[in-house]
Amino acid sequence: MKKLFRSQADRKLTGLCGGIGEWLGVDPTVVRLLVAIAALFSFGAVVLIYIVASIFVPKAPYGDFNYTNQYHF
Repeated sequence: MKKLFRSQADRKLTGLCGGIGEWLGVDPTVVRLLVAIAALFSFGAVVLIYIVASIFVPKAPYGDFNYTNQYHF
C-alpha cells in the first residue's frame, strides 16, 4: 500500500495536492483545480481541511522522488 506524503518535487504551496496526485496516480493539476473549486463551494471548509492536512501529512523523504510520473519522454 502506498503511503501519502506531501510532494517535494511538485509543490505550489505545501505540496499536498502534488502528493495527493502522486498517491492517486492522477495529474496534480487536476487535484489543485478540484480543491480550488471545492473551496469556493464549501464556504472555506476545504481551506481549513487543506491547512490541517498540510500540518499532519509528512513531507516525502528527499530521495523518494517519483520521476516516472513527471517526465514523459
